Amino acid sequence: MSRDLKIKNFDPNGVGLHNGRFIGLPFEEEEAQVILIPVPWDLTVSSGAGTHAGPQNILEASYQLDLYDDFVSDAWKMGLYMQEIDKKLRVQNDALRPTAENIIAALESEEEISEELKNEVLTINQACKEMLEYIEMKCTEALNANKYFGIIGGDHSVALAGIRACAKQNDEIGILQIDAHMDLRQAYEGFTYSHASIFYNVMQEGLVSKLVQVGIRDYCQEEADFVAAHSDQISLYSDTHIQNALFEGLSFKKICDTILDQLPNKVYVSFDIDGLMPTYCPSTGTPVPGGLSYNQAKYLLKQLVEKGHSIVGFDLCEVAGTGKAYDGNVGARLAYLLSNYMGKSHNLI
Repeated sequence: MSRDLKIKNFDPNGVGLHNGRFIGLPFEEEEAQVILIPVPWDLTVSSGAGTHAGPQNILEASYQLDLYDDFVSDAWKMGLYMQEIDKKLRVQNDALRPTAENIIAALESEEEISEELKNEVLTINQACKEMLEYIEMKCTEALNANKYFGIIGGDHSVALAGIRACAKQNDEIGILQIDAHMDLRQAYEGFTYSHASIFYNVMQEGLVSKLVQVGIRDYCQEEADFVAAHSDQISLYSDTHIQNALFEGLSFKKICDTILDQLPNKVYVSFDIDGLMPTYCPSTGTPVPGGLSYNQAKYLLKQLVEKGHSIVGFDLCEVAGTGKAYDGNVGARLAYLLSNYMGKSHNLI
């Protein structure tokens, strides 16, 4: 059946189909214009684990979503497809995670790290390096096929693959990061590609012209100093900054205008779900009081598109794993929203 015929025969008002595809949509990968790449990886998480199963949780929750989008008419018609969750990555993650936990436990108890554990750190760093190379390849394949992608994590470390892929195919990109944390630590806990080091690595690799951080409310002095030292490239809009502006009478639209004016035309959106209030992500690994409401995040992203920015790629990370139905529900809705807004920014529908 052709793509056009599938669109004609599909009922967007019908029962959610459990057909193994995101939101039960009828498209195969080659027919879709937006590809979701799930990454079952949380090898370096330092708090609550389980986000390796975030992609599965999002997929399972997606069948209950309605398809109407009040900003993107007939959004589902652009074609959206989630790739199969990679079993080899999941097996590798599960095999190495206990070792990572032993390393983290030794550091937290101020034990001397044995030579054996030091070697295990190297093993984990190599595994993370290979994972990122593999996911970057998948992102590049999507771009080379004239499609757009969103990475579905997994912990936030997986975002580096997508940012690398987009940076190599665009002259200049900026990042809009929605997050509770700066993630600017250098090789946190000895892990070069730690979830807490993603944007340190991005800056060190010179991948973007501008990093705009929104909703940040939990960070260390080292990270604050890093931002101060790179003020020409990093703009910080902490949760305190945003809330104080609202308390003092500034409209959220004006706050969004200020935030988005810092970005170049082409933008990669990196969305750690703990950037939202914990009400929306109660089981994420490191929830922090405060944060954006769901509708504030939605409005910020809508303004990004309305101001003429092109979303070149995105990631959605740190959604809790299976068994956490509400987290999956919010995650699935965000994955759909990000896909729709990216498609609209390129006039796919």
